[in-house]
Amino acid sequence: MSKSDSENRMLLNRREAMFLSASVGMGLAIGKKVHASDSIKTGVHQQEPGTCSTPRSAVANTQYGKIRGYLDGGVLTFKGVPYGQNTGGENRWLPAKPPVPWKDEYPALVYGANCPQTLHDWTGNEQTFIQDWDDGWQSEDMLKLNIWTPSLTGKRAVMFYIHGGGFQFGSSYELPSHEGAQMARHHDIVQISVNHRLNGLGFLDVSEIGGDAYADSVNVGMTDLVAALQWVHDNIANFGGDPDNVMIYGQSGGGGKVATLMGMPSAKGLFHRAAIQSGGGSAAPKEEAKEFTRQLVKVLGVTDIAGLQKVDWQTLNTAADAAQAKMPPRAGLPGMPNRPGPPRRFWGPTLDSKVINVRSMQDGAPEISKDVPLMVGSVSEEGNRMLSRPTEAEWRATMARQYGEAKANALADAMKKAHPEKSIRTLSYGVGGVGGRNNVARMAKLKHDLKAAPVYTYYFTWQSPMLEDAGAWHTSELAFCFDNTKRCEQGTGNTPEAQALAKKMANAWANFARTGNPSQPGLTWTPSDPERNQTMVWDNECRMVDDPEGEVRKIILS
Repeated sequence: MSKSDSENRMLLNRREAMFLSASVGMGLAIGKKVHASDSIKTGVHQQEPGTCSTPRSAVANTQYGKIRGYLDGGVLTFKGVPYGQNTGGENRWLPAKPPVPWKDEYPALVYGANCPQTLHDWTGNEQTFIQDWDDGWQSEDMLKLNIWTPSLTGKRAVMFYIHGGGFQFGSSYELPSHEGAQMARHHDIVQISVNHRLNGLGFLDVSEIGGDAYADSVNVGMTDLVAALQWVHDNIANFGGDPDNVMIYGQSGGGGKVATLMGMPSAKGLFHRAAIQSGGGSAAPKEEAKEFTRQLVKVLGVTDIAGLQKVDWQTLNTAADAAQAKMPPRAGLPGMPNRPGPPRRFWGPTLDSKVINVRSMQDGAPEISKDVPLMVGSVSEEGNRMLSRPTEAEWRATMARQYGEAKANALADAMKKAHPEKSIRTLSYGVGGVGGRNNVARMAKLKHDLKAAPVYTYYFTWQSPMLEDAGAWHTSELAFCFDNTKRCEQGTGNTPEAQALAKKMANAWANFARTGNPSQPGLTWTPSDPERNQTMVWDNECRMVDDPEGEVRKIILS
C-alpha cells in the first residue's frame, strides 16, 4: 500500500483506528492506594498490601444457580457469568438458549471467552502503547457477562456497557478502561459488561439453507444482547441493582448496537436510558444479506446447514472475505465521505422486518424508545492513527481526494484557524472528529424531533499528555467515563488534571443512569436542540458550548 493510500484510509474507520492496540507487558507506576482491578499488569502491587479476597459473602443467587465471585477494595466482582449456552455446533446461528442450571457454585472469577475474530497485528508501537489492547481468548461459548457491585442488597442504577469493534471484533475487556470496579466503588453503580456473537457468527442470514428455525439468524448478534438484558432484568436485584433503572451505553460499534437496540421491539422495557459514544445506527437491506450468504455458500461448497455449522471459524472468515469481494459497494454515512476500497458487505444488523424493523438513528429516532433519555457524543481526534505522519501538503492532498480540492483547502484552513495550538498531524486526525460532530448533530436532531425524552450531547477534547500529537483519540473518553485514568495511565498519564476530569465525567454518566439528567453540582448539562446544538465540552475546563466546531463541520456538509 502506498503512503497516500494509507493516509486516505485513516478517516472515520474504527478498524483502522483500533487494530494497532495491544496489551504490553510494562509495569505501571505504583500509587499509594491500589486494588487488583486498577491494572491488569503483573507486579504492579508488590509494594502494596493486598485487598483481594474470596469470602463466602461473595456468593450471589441467579435463576440458574449460585455464582461465586471475589471482593476487592469494597467491590464484589463476578466475571464470566453465563447468560446463554455455547453457540457452537448445532446452536450456531440459532437464538441464544438459556443456560443449563447448575447445582454447585459457579466460579465467576475470570473473564469469559471472546467471540472468534481476526486478531490485531502489532505494528504500531505508539498506538499499542496508548491503547493497551487485550485480545483475550476465543470460543463460541462466549455468552457471558461481568458484574461489579458495592453490595448484593439495595436498589442501584445499572450501567450496561456494550463494547466496540464495529459488529466484527472486540470484547467486554478489550481495553483496560472497561473495568467496572471504579464505577461501583466511587459512584454507587452496578456496572455490567457483556460479550456476544460478532461477524459471521452473529450476522449471517442462513435462513435459505437452514429453514424457518434460522429465520432470525442474520441478527442473532443483536438478540444475544436482548437475552443479556433479559438476564439483567430477571437477576440483577440479587446484585443490588434495580431492574427498572438500566442504562445501556456503548462506544463506536457499541454505540451502533445501542442505537439498534433503541429500535428493537424485543428490547423495549429492558432499558431506561441510552448513550451512543462515537457511533451511530445502521441496518443493511434484507436482500443484500441473503445474496451475501449465497455467495459465501458457493465459496465454501456447502449444501446444508449441518455442513455449514461444522465449518471452523477461520475457514468461514476466509470464505467471507472472498464473498465480500463479489458484493456491490455500500454508500457512506450522511455527512461523511464515501471511503474507497473493494465492494463488500460489512457485518452488522439487517433490516429483516421482524427483529429489526427500523433503521434506528439512521432514518429517524425510533418511536418505540421515545421516552428514553439519550446521550450522544464524540471525540475531537476520531481519526487518530499514530502510524500516519502527514505533512501539510500530504494532509491537504488526502482530503482533496475525499472532498475535492476547494472544500479540502477550506476545511484545512478552518481547522488551522480554530486550533492553532495543534500540529498538522493532530489536525489530520481531527478530520474524523469533525465528521463525528456532524453525526452527533444529526442524531441529536432526530431524537429532539420526537418531542419526548431529552437528548444530551457532548464533545470530548482533552488532549493526552502521552507521546506527541495523539489528541483525543477514538475510545479515549472511556478511561474518564469509567473513572479509570489510573488503569489507563499509558494513555492518560493519570495526571491530576486527568483524575479531576474523570471524576466529573464518571459522575455525569452515573447521574444520567440514575435520573436521566447528567448534571451535577457546579456543572449543569442542558439538553440539546437543533437550533443551538448545546454541547458539553469535556476538557480541563468543562463547559457548555453552542455547536462546537460548528463552522468547521458545516464545511463538510456544504
